[in-house]
Amino acid sequence: MIGVDFWQGRYDASNTPWDLGGPSPHFVELLKQLPAFLKPGNMAVFGAGRGHDAALFAQHGFDVLGLDYAPGAVQGASQLYGSVARFEQANIFDLVDPASPKAGTFDYLLEHTCFCAILPQERSAYVQAAGNLLKPGGYLIGVFWEHSDADGPPFSTTETEIHRAFEPIFDVVDIQAKSPAADRSGTERLVILRRKA
Repeated sequence: MIGVDFWQGRYDASNTPWDLGGPSPHFVELLKQLPAFLKPGNMAVFGAGRGHDAALFAQHGFDVLGLDYAPGAVQGASQLYGSVARFEQANIFDLVDPASPKAGTFDYLLEHTCFCAILPQERSAYVQAAGNLLKPGGYLIGVFWEHSDADGPPFSTTETEIHRAFEPIFDVVDIQAKSPAADRSGTERLVILRRKA
């Protein structure tokens, strides 16, 4: 596991190139389109960072809890957006336990390349944590990277792997083709998954 000291060190050094300074363009566009399934409800955000994506959905009527491993991220998000969303420090792998007090309490799970930031061998635990937090029928809305770099984080993920990793617990609603977003042109795709009943 990539430890909390690694991520906190990135925030301490202001070395956070994943931070766009605002919400993901994919999420902005999704909220403009407002698909039928996307109605305000309880939302958790994995790897919330400085909270830009969490705040975007909170400003659209969602009750949002942002979760991040790095205390610096939580502090920054709370300072920027604490008036519209809540933020907590959490290790997502602690949320795999079905006895977790947060289990089954969310209508939505949002993530912006959190799946790509963890070690590939930990992805099955991520899927379990995501499925555990969501109510049956709840949605995971994520932005995933597919890139050509051998190293990470972020680690690349393909459409094939998304199907393989998530389909035991989720139905795939949509996997968009890779598209430009900010300065990561052609490496990101929006993914929408629905928690099986």
